[in-house]
Amino acid sequence: MNILKRLLIPACIALFMILYISASANPKDTPPNIIFMFADDLGWGDLSCYGNPLIKTPALDKMATEGTLFTQFYVAGSVCSPSRTGIMTGQYPARNRIYGHLTPNLEVNERRQIPRSLDPNVPTLTDALKNAGYTTGHFGKWHLGEELPSKYGVDIYRTDQVCNMPGLEPVEIWTPESRPRCTKDILNSALEFIKGNKEKPFYANVWFSDMHSTLNPSEEQLEKTKRFHPRGVDFYGADQIYFATLIEMDRQIGIFLDNLDQLGLSENTIVIFSSDNGPEDFQINGANHSGVGRNGPFRGRKRSIYEGGVRVPFIVRWPGNIPAGKVNSESVVNGIDFGLTLCSITGANPSKSLKMDGEDMSDVWLGSDRKRKRDCFWEWRYRVFGHPLNKPPRLAIRHGDYKLLMNPDKSRIELYNIIKDPAELLNLAANMPEMAKQLSQKLLEWNSTLPESPIDKQAGKNDWDWPGKE
Repeated sequence: MNILKRLLIPACIALFMILYISASANPKDTPPNIIFMFADDLGWGDLSCYGNPLIKTPALDKMATEGTLFTQFYVAGSVCSPSRTGIMTGQYPARNRIYGHLTPNLEVNERRQIPRSLDPNVPTLTDALKNAGYTTGHFGKWHLGEELPSKYGVDIYRTDQVCNMPGLEPVEIWTPESRPRCTKDILNSALEFIKGNKEKPFYANVWFSDMHSTLNPSEEQLEKTKRFHPRGVDFYGADQIYFATLIEMDRQIGIFLDNLDQLGLSENTIVIFSSDNGPEDFQINGANHSGVGRNGPFRGRKRSIYEGGVRVPFIVRWPGNIPAGKVNSESVVNGIDFGLTLCSITGANPSKSLKMDGEDMSDVWLGSDRKRKRDCFWEWRYRVFGHPLNKPPRLAIRHGDYKLLMNPDKSRIELYNIIKDPAELLNLAANMPEMAKQLSQKLLEWNSTLPESPIDKQAGKNDWDWPGKE
């Protein structure tokens, strides 16, 4: 018996060690890496997996077949800085006085009573993940103001203004010469970061400048879309320029995801793709070609809080955890959910000092189909460009299947069943007065919690200067 014990005990210990090492090496037993790719001014209907009939976007289509595509994803703002603030803080952007885009023109910021930067003292998603042991990176467009990304829990960064990656300069994303390669440069920077930090969990913001104007694809890229060249003229058409840029962005994303496969990181990496707001409007200077972005079946474009301005693509992939090939058309998901959702998935602790407006949607990301518990709110204090049909009231709330838009003075009240009427054409306010009253009260109560600032005189109006009318 003693001999048997002497033989069995070492064998059991050895077996235990083998099982322990094997379990420790299993990527699913470690927090997942996270890569968040954020396009700029890409419309809900621009990708072929979202119904664009004119071009193919094979890389993102493939990502959708390997993960889940959401049809009811919203961002918290209808332009870049508010949208990005919602992602990073989990709060509605106006709570941090980010009412519109942060611009280097300080006079404009001061006139609108917008700060120069998002307050660095506000806890962010990258703060929470860094505190949980993640190495954090940011690559590409920043647009959260003058303060460095390091003030917001970002370890390594390369933006259009600053860079702390050895041997690299800031990635130029605004000059005509650099635009044909900016997405490639941003993704390559992110890839170098990943290669150097793959031994422990990492989080990377990979924020493109495409599809933001001014677009300037190369001759080689334009050749791929020559079928959209307008007949009988010697200049490139808007569709040709826009689609050339979009196809190249998709191609570079495909190369990047292939590299992730080759590094053996795909299995335990959450890859997210979305856009910061809806597509640009033709009437913006320099946007004649980026103004052809598709907003799908929706009303509204960038700056508008109708669906087309705030409802955008959202694809999430995590093999073995997030269902493959699924289309979730049931759940309403919002950019302000990122903080609570990713902290829940990774085990990170969100800051208790920050009251988040979002909802933990981790169960929905991981496959559940359920209704949202918290309402979604939007506001826009400035002019909206374009067709009068795209010019909404100043405030909006999404409650269940319904969306109500209104001006604070009640000069416009519009109620839509978004499921039955996603184009927001049939105003039900007169037919459903109790619902309209209930949601109006909720919306005005929410609006009363926001800081005050100057309001454009054209905000919330959809007037037209009729001939003969003063």
